[in-house]
Amino acid sequence: MAAEIQRFAISEEDDDEMGMDVKEEDDDDDDDDNEDKNMVTSNPTVVVGSDVGVLSTSGSNRFVMQHNQQYQDQQTPLGGSRRCRPQEEKERTKLRERQRRAITAKILAGLRRHGNYNLRVRADINDVIAALAREAGWVVLPDGTTFPSRSQNTRTTGGGAPTTAVTSSSTQMPAQHSSPNSLRGVSPGYRGTVDYNAPHMKVCLPPTSSSYDASNGARSQTSAMIGDGGDLHNDPLLGISIDTDDNRQVVDMPTKLQERDFAGTPYVPIYVMLPLGVVNMKCELVDPDGLVKQLKVLKSINVDGVTVDCWWGIVEAHAPHEYNWNGYKRLFQILRELKMKLQVVMSFHECGGNVGDDVCIPLPHWVAEIGRTNPDIFFTDRSGKRDPECLSWGIDKERVLRGRTAVEVYFDCMRSFRVEFDEFFEDGMISMIVVGLGPCGELRYPCNPVKHGWRYPGIGEFQCYDQYMLKSLRKAAELRGHSFWARGPENAGSYNSRPHETGFFCDGGDYDGYYGRFFLNWYSQVLVDHGDRVLSLAKLAFEGTCVSAKLSGFHWWYKTASHAAELTAGFYNSSNRNGYAAITAMLKRHKAALCFTCSETSIDMDLSQSLSDPEGLSWQVVSGAWDACIPVASENSFPCHDRQGYSYLLERAKPTSHPDGRHFSAFTYLRLSPLLTVRQNLIEFERFVKRMHGEALLEYQR
Repeated sequence: MAAEIQRFAISEEDDDEMGMDVKEEDDDDDDDDNEDKNMVTSNPTVVVGSDVGVLSTSGSNRFVMQHNQQYQDQQTPLGGSRRCRPQEEKERTKLRERQRRAITAKILAGLRRHGNYNLRVRADINDVIAALAREAGWVVLPDGTTFPSRSQNTRTTGGGAPTTAVTSSSTQMPAQHSSPNSLRGVSPGYRGTVDYNAPHMKVCLPPTSSSYDASNGARSQTSAMIGDGGDLHNDPLLGISIDTDDNRQVVDMPTKLQERDFAGTPYVPIYVMLPLGVVNMKCELVDPDGLVKQLKVLKSINVDGVTVDCWWGIVEAHAPHEYNWNGYKRLFQILRELKMKLQVVMSFHECGGNVGDDVCIPLPHWVAEIGRTNPDIFFTDRSGKRDPECLSWGIDKERVLRGRTAVEVYFDCMRSFRVEFDEFFEDGMISMIVVGLGPCGELRYPCNPVKHGWRYPGIGEFQCYDQYMLKSLRKAAELRGHSFWARGPENAGSYNSRPHETGFFCDGGDYDGYYGRFFLNWYSQVLVDHGDRVLSLAKLAFEGTCVSAKLSGFHWWYKTASHAAELTAGFYNSSNRNGYAAITAMLKRHKAALCFTCSETSIDMDLSQSLSDPEGLSWQVVSGAWDACIPVASENSFPCHDRQGYSYLLERAKPTSHPDGRHFSAFTYLRLSPLLTVRQNLIEFERFVKRMHGEALLEYQR
């Protein structure tokens, strides 16, 4: 295996994209000879698995000597000698190199298209090996350090202690490890939840004065694979130590990832989302005394502020232009007295019917009345079922809301809020406005409504069958010159279909045909245009205050070619296409921030059956935003009260692998509840806040 890796590594610097050319210089012939030597002479190798250490050697050089005898020693005019290879052998070497690189190009192309590996354009063999190692359940750090993940358990003996493997230079033991269900991709995040209290594993190595270390050119692969002992001894991340015992090096390696020290890292402000029903339907603050007590607890552990939903269905409930902000005024005054910051979500959608919704807040009554006579103001699926969670984007420019368009209604509400709470904007207490752009306040189509029977991991359905969306589709088809394309896909399945069960989303399906590409381009562009229109008015209403848009992560079926769940949500992110580039470009035009909600997954999700890759998707979206210099905030998708969950969120907020040291601009914790203030939960949350702030913890202080 080591020889094969060495063979592949030779062309690493020469490969250029997928169709790599071969250098034709004859000066490389000596390198070819060295390559042949390396293929048959292997250095001492240590492969550390999850439960055993392996040391293998191959010390015979006779084959190399016989191989070199095939070449003649020719005298030079100065009396010296040099090796000379027959011309035929040179040509054969060049031909083999061309063939090998052609095969490599096809492998990379196949992995990108069919395996859905997120390999960069100029990927080399190291990227492929890293992707395969991650799929096998290993952790591969950016510097190449590789070790088993938490899913590869250490073999224990009777007392439960980890097995210590002692090997000599004449022993070979096969490494044994399990085959966990892992995630695919080249995203640099760690796979799964980390166990920080796991036992260590000791691997005994021979003395470093091995005959193989006699020359610099024969440095052992032990150092290459697990690093130099001096570096490992003080490695705070890996927790590896090296001792000497009876002329042997004893490498103490953890089977699980060690907890990272975040002291001195950038400051990430923490906001806590208030309960959905903190203000009732009469716009009155619910239980202000109890709320004050909880807010004081948050203040005592240095939480920066809170996030609150301002519901359109509450403040403009009964008639157009009649706004009631009384409950929010009382809340904001309490927060000012406590000197806490505030993020406000302008929620233009209904609450209730989704996972985690514990209250029901519908759209304004006067909007519901219009909907009873004109149900096409709501999103509609292929079977004609309406979704009243939010207004269809087809009426953004249609005057169907008592003489106003949908975007005018949104703007009037935002402007009223800005005028009503001017003093809170002026003193900087309101730090950000999150603009609601769709269901759950997110920029996406309501493609997976639970009330219509959707269940994870269904692909969802396209929501483009109200008369206003069909009118837009018809216009786009006519401009394209194919009026018969003015229809939705007929073979896209239903809410709970799998991609391979449909003719549209299956591999080689209609999604990649001429009509499919036209429809998906139109469908995704309507989403971008809606965000563009609303954010332009939000910037006008909240001039001088940061605005942001919320994006959710549809990570299931991410490893398929079509990315079906993302397509129905409006993200045209199929294989070899970046469906989030247009969204980040739109946000950059408005200098808006991105709030991405795919931070972690539920333990109840079967990621293997749904070909899911939440980390791959998260890395694609977040790194794309960072590359465009867009601030990225985030929030947890599921309740979290344990140290492992918090540590995972910290790794996502402050990734060690980003070359520019990027990190989240803010983090919102969902949400304030009596469970959070339980003593043990509060202790863990306070610890999480300190690490987000980059403060030193007691256990890290010397």
